[in-house]
Parts: sequence; C-alpha cells; structure tokens
Amino acid sequence: MLDSAFEERATVLEPSSYALHQSGVLPAIEHPAGLIEDAPFHHRIRGHAAEPLVQVSPSDAVSRRLASWPGMTVEIIEARRRGRIDYHYCASVHMLVVYERSVRHDGCTVIEGLAKSTLQDCSRKLLFVPAGHRYHDWHEPRTLSRVVFFLLNPAQLAISPQTGLSSLSLAPRVFFEDRPLMETALKVAALIENGGSDVQAYVEALGVVLAHELARINSGRQVAEARINGGLAAWQRRKAVAYIEEHLAEPISLAALGQLVGLSACYFCRAFRQSFGMPPQRYQLSQRIDRAKALLARHAASVTDVSHTVGYNDTSAFCTAFRRITGLTPSAYRRNLG
Repeated sequence: MLDSAFEERATVLEPSSYALHQSGVLPAIEHPAGLIEDAPFHHRIRGHAAEPLVQVSPSDAVSRRLASWPGMTVEIIEARRRGRIDYHYCASVHMLVVYERSVRHDGCTVIEGLAKSTLQDCSRKLLFVPAGHRYHDWHEPRTLSRVVFFLLNPAQLAISPQTGLSSLSLAPRVFFEDRPLMETALKVAALIENGGSDVQAYVEALGVVLAHELARINSGRQVAEARINGGLAAWQRRKAVAYIEEHLAEPISLAALGQLVGLSACYFCRAFRQSFGMPPQRYQLSQRIDRAKALLARHAASVTDVSHTVGYNDTSAFCTAFRRITGLTPSAYRRNLG
C-alpha cells in the first residue's frame, strides 16, 4: 500500500536548486522564469552526496530560495500558482519540514513507515523524515503554500553525539506541533530571507538550536516508550480514548494512535493493552457496540441505520459482531428493553 501511495499520479521530476548547488552553482533564489539570483549568504556543505534536497513538480509552479552551511541546508519554497504540486524526497540525512502556510483542496502526505495523511489545513504544522525514509506530498492548494525544508547532517553540526540526533531510533512524524521548534525554524527562515551576511553566525547558531530541539522531541518520545511496563500515562489514555470515540465509525490505524501520544505503533499497542486489558482494535469494537446499544434503546433508528452509524456497511456483519459481544442479536436486544 505504501508503494502505491508513492506511485499515485506519478510525475516527471525536475532537479531542485539543491542539485544545482551541489554541482557547483551557488545557493540561489530560483524564480519560475528560471532567473537565478545570489542568496544573502552561503557555504557549501562538505561531505553531502550530490542529491536534491527535495524534488518539486512542476518546477515552474514554485519559487525557491536556498541557503546552506556545514551540517544544514535550508530551502524555502513558495507556490506561485494554483494546480497540483508534488514534493518528493529520499536521502541519507534527516529532513524537517515546516508548513508555514498550506491549506489544500485535495492532497495526500506520506512518510515511509506511517499511514498517509489527507489533512487539509497543514498550516503551522511540522513533519520529520528520518534519514533513509521516503517522503511524498502532493496537494492542490486552496491558498498559495509556503513550506520550509531543513536538511540536517548531525555529524557536521556543532552538537554533542549525546543529543541522540544521530540515533537510528529516530522515528518519522507527520503533522505534529511543537511551539519552540516552530519558532526557531521560522526565525531561521526569516533571517535567510531578510538578513545580510552579518547575520550568518547567528543563523548557524540557530541551526544548532534547531537540532537540539529535534533531539529534545526524540528524547521525550523515548522516555514515553520507556513507560511501557506501566502502560499509557493518564494524558495518553485520555487522548487515545477521545480520538477513538471521535472516529468511532472509521478505520483507525495503530500508527495514527501511536503518533497522537508520541509512541511507535508497536509500543502503543502493547501499552494500550497494558492499560485497558485489550488491544486498541477490540476496544474500538466494544465502544461501537456500546454506542449501538444506546441507539437501539431509542427505538428511533432501524438496525440497518444503527449499523451504518457505528461504522458497518454490512448489516449482517454488524449483527454478527453485536451477538458475539452481547449474546443477542440487535433486534432481540431491543425487544428485551421493552
């Protein structure tokens, strides 16, 4: 399923400005007409493979500004017209994506290892793609988007190995929020656009702060996973239960639930079972049956309507599940209520 999501409506990709940079062209602003202008400041990143930061198609639908220094490359991409735009990425270093402004009529975002997201209002959201993972985002914008991509090579940044940013356990995350990380990222982007060469040292220092913010988030996730023996924390239980109740009639992936509380799908499933005595899928089923009981008690809806309301397109499947849980068919349950 993941491969099909990446292949969906595939397009021919154009080289990004990062590919030009790596072939010898200085960091630049690339306008739709193809005009190249020098960026406020620049450094070559030593030791990076000659691969694009992000591939965009159609390339003339966006404007791009790129700046780089040892350990980090930042590319600011703004949509210049309506119509579908595709972003692709897969490389050997980490990438943070900052959706500063992005509202779409239609689209899909996929990071390898996570369920796809069709969130429409992505503004002020963050996304993290660990090294070696594929990323594909396509959208038909409702508003002209502005997205900032940060490519990080921890080995070349002035950060301690103890931060954990080089750890292989870094997990992908899609459309999360973190105010300190967002504020630091937007400050870097603003300085790249508006500052001169005199702010270069400040921008590079902020790049190190950004890396530490990412390490902090990852550390928090690992601490949460370390609590597995005691099950979910109280706030995690509340968020998971509220999400299941809100999406009771929909298929819910373990990846989505895990991401909601900062855990991998595997850890979340085990912690949920520890907390509730059953896996998440069975808990959702029990909540569906409880909702069905309440609806049947009102005598206002047919069994078919109740089955659809709690997420069953097939009434017979609903009746089978209801009887397995309660020992009665829905009609018999209603009759017993008098």
